[in-house]
Amino acid sequence: MQQHRPVALITGASRGIGRAVAADLGRTHHVLVGGRDEEAVAEVVAALPSAAGFVADLVDDALPALPERLDVLVHSAGVEDGDAVGDTDRATWRRVFEANLFAVAELTRLALPALRAARGTVVLVNSGSGFSSAPGGAVYAASKFALRALADALREEERQAGVRVVSVHPGRTDSDMQRAKVEKEGRDYDLRFLLDPADVAAVVRTAVDLPPGAVLETASVRPSAVR
Repeated sequence: MQQHRPVALITGASRGIGRAVAADLGRTHHVLVGGRDEEAVAEVVAALPSAAGFVADLVDDALPALPERLDVLVHSAGVEDGDAVGDTDRATWRRVFEANLFAVAELTRLALPALRAARGTVVLVNSGSGFSSAPGGAVYAASKFALRALADALREEERQAGVRVVSVHPGRTDSDMQRAKVEKEGRDYDLRFLLDPADVAAVVRTAVDLPPGAVLETASVRPSAVR
């Protein structure tokens, strides 16, 4: 079925928001499912009508082979780490920026020829922390501020080539990362105050499905009310 479908590559697609995006785009696209867990990647691939998987840590491993034409690139992989600035060492800063920024920039660089050929769409799943920071959150927020800067520059650099660049900024979303964050904060995990990953996937779908003459440049999505 691949030749009849546009192609979407999704990092971090084995869980959380990335998995929800894969399920949504998988209705219409051939999906290249990226993740670090081979079993989880295979599970996602098996559930989609047209898909293939690749297993890689985008910081340390070789990046996947890219098709000649790529219609959608969704960056959903990322990490959350760090503490108060006075308690966070340089290795932590480097690790978070490697995952949340440098790996994104490198995969995008390699994918641009295929994206230009398709006049494709790049979606960077950012965070509410890409707009504001709080005590104990400097490392993660700084990486997401930088990711927003990358998106803003890339959008203008590629506008004439027809490549659309979208920043999606979810609020707190039900995910393994969020569970770890809430546990670290010493609070109860309450789904009433969290987005469903499918909610974020719906925003990505909206950005992808816009007519080619329009781009959803920045989208902030938060829970509308307590569930």
